[in-house]
Amino acid sequence: MENQQGEEQLTPEQLEARREEMRTFYENSVPYLEAQSKYERLLTEVEESRYKRASMQMQYANMMAAAQHELEQEELDKEPTEEKAPSDGKKLKRS
Repeated sequence: MENQQGEEQLTPEQLEARREEMRTFYENSVPYLEAQSKYERLLTEVEESRYKRASMQMQYANMMAAAQHELEQEELDKEPTEEKAPSDGKKLKRS
């Protein structure tokens, strides 16, 4: 509330001087804001690249795991389901 009363008491010349100070401040700040904006854009690009690379690595790992699972399943399918007797003619004992 004090701030509003202070502005009401300013003369037109003082008000114009304040506006000019604000304009100068903003104009002087623009190069810093542009640099920050460029920095943030570049940082975003880096983060997007990291995300894409991690996603590709996960997809590759999943693909390799699926292929490995298929190979293991094929090996299991090739193995006989019943135990064979030893080739020397002896029978297996049950415990």
